[in-house]
Amino acid sequence: MLPFNKNLKTLARELRKNIGDYIVDFYCPSAKLIVELDGGQHYTEEGKRRDQVKDKYLESLGIIVLRFSDREVFKNIEGVLERIFEHL
Repeated sequence: MLPFNKNLKTLARELRKNIGDYIVDFYCPSAKLIVELDGGQHYTEEGKRRDQVKDKYLESLGIIVLRFSDREVFKNIEGVLERIFEHL
């Protein structure tokens, strides 16, 4: 497991507040594919709303957005990878 650098979390929060564009978890430009890994905050009403707005914007640019829960990644990594592979 990779070590967590807590200093990067502060930087990521600042970037999200100060940059009009979005920050994504993983992006493959050649496939125009974004993979987002969603933690618990994405399942609140506000989190769902923000994700819908973000996804709609990114999809308007011709980018495919795949979302997976953190739990799904831990419990079904093969299924997650298969779904990503289907889009590549």
